[in-house]
Amino acid sequence: MILQKINYKLLYILILIPYLIGLFIPLMELDSAQHATMAMRMYYENDFFNIIKSHQPYLDKPHMHYWLAAISFKIFGVSEFSYRLPAFCFLLLGALSTFKLGKLLYNKDVGHIASLIFLSSQTIILSAHDVRTDAVLTGSIIFSLWKLISYFKTSKIVDIFFGFLFLGIAFNTKGLIAVVAIGLYIFSYLIYERNWKSIFNWKIGVGIFTFLLAIFPVLYAYYNQFDMHPELLVKGQKNVSGVKFILWDQVFNRLNAVGFEKTSPDYFFFFHTLLWAFIPFSLIGYIAIFNKIKFFIKIKFRKVAKQEFLTLGGFLSVILLISFSKFKLPHYLNILIPILSILTASFLVQLFLDKKEKYLKALLIIQYIIVGVLVLAVVYLSIFTFKISNWFLVIISVLGVFGLFYLAFQKRNYFTKIILLSVVAAAWINFNLNALFYPKLLKYQGGLQLAEIVVDKQIPIEKIYLLKETYNWSFDFYTKKNTKHISVEDLEKQNDIWLVVDEVNFKQIKEKVIDIQDVISVRHFPVTRLSGKFLNKKTRDKVLTNTYLIKL
Repeated sequence: MILQKINYKLLYILILIPYLIGLFIPLMELDSAQHATMAMRMYYENDFFNIIKSHQPYLDKPHMHYWLAAISFKIFGVSEFSYRLPAFCFLLLGALSTFKLGKLLYNKDVGHIASLIFLSSQTIILSAHDVRTDAVLTGSIIFSLWKLISYFKTSKIVDIFFGFLFLGIAFNTKGLIAVVAIGLYIFSYLIYERNWKSIFNWKIGVGIFTFLLAIFPVLYAYYNQFDMHPELLVKGQKNVSGVKFILWDQVFNRLNAVGFEKTSPDYFFFFHTLLWAFIPFSLIGYIAIFNKIKFFIKIKFRKVAKQEFLTLGGFLSVILLISFSKFKLPHYLNILIPILSILTASFLVQLFLDKKEKYLKALLIIQYIIVGVLVLAVVYLSIFTFKISNWFLVIISVLGVFGLFYLAFQKRNYFTKIILLSVVAAAWINFNLNALFYPKLLKYQGGLQLAEIVVDKQIPIEKIYLLKETYNWSFDFYTKKNTKHISVEDLEKQNDIWLVVDEVNFKQIKEKVIDIQDVISVRHFPVTRLSGKFLNKKTRDKVLTNTYLIKL
């Protein structure tokens, strides 16, 4: 092995530390807190068939993510830890599967380094605490891919079974896009291997049957909630088929932004988003992609021993597909990170084996620059953005900086220093973010603050309302109740109730001359949309708004 075993083990331990800390960070608005609240309703009402978003039928993402969270709530109770635990487990599965697939395609060293690159990627670390559906999706897709590639190499039926089972889990998490992505990965593998005959085998039939069994619970749940109730009003329409939606409409609605606000017309959105999503290996990843393209052009795509097209072909085909979507979000890239990690790891290992010291030295200089900039940015975010309240964590952070300097100047080969410096830097950066920065940042999440006040003052939850068409997911989750809704017109008919409102609605209520008996206000900022003015202590107050809990 290129790196000593102790190094691999130590690096795995270090990079998992920020993941573990992130399990206990308060949930963020919007999606993470929203999904947790929806799963909480499933658990409290013991209703796993229906997906409900604030008392309304929800037709978007399928059930698996919510089922896993609700089951976790049943076992461990309702908390941010319980909500995040299934996602964390699937990311560990993703890391294991990335290692296994890297080992299968190349060797053990490529597998380990790919797994470490996967775990070090900023978008993957972020997905472990800002939990949406993507952690479960990513883990299930790469596990399915590993097992299916293993089948094409060994013809073992057990690989077909688990490959298609987890393909079903991926479908149950995000819909048809999971099947399309894995299909493109498999096509990229087979077109280079010229192994089409392996598809025409009775074992594939067993796999398809397994897939259909795996997705049956979701199809039945959709049929039960929507197809059996044509009277339901869903996004302004009746006679909506849940089965048709998940089998067809969902993926094409997102590609065409039907029912969604167009986010970015930029066809290069995912290519430049990858620059931060794949940090600290983003530039090396791009170099690896161009190097692989150059290689296949040079050999004119002829079959060469110990080479594969899965990682390059799979990456390019999927990123091009989602780039033409009219509705784009950065976390759509997550399903690409495992195969990009393998591609990057194989590139680095090959440079080491070919003894291309000058090339590796240049890459190390790039990593010095990236890590240096990131360290300065994180020091500012963690120490200077908010008032320090835990000096013990700051001391640990400072010791970590000395550790990075030690790695930077230690006498080792360039390849080893690239891996050690990058992974340790990712661990240090996200330790600081998860232990020092995010806990302070989330104190500016209005709903969370009001929930703490409600619990502390023992305000009756059943007397608290939200205005119709407004949501406050962190308030719902941390009061452990789906807050009831009420119209402005009906407020005058009520007394002795509490209302959660933002600044705009607070002014509207005052204009209605509604008798307000008590006002509790907290400072609020949309914490997932950071700005320079917010991060600057001197200008922060200018961008803060108030969230109110008022008694009528």
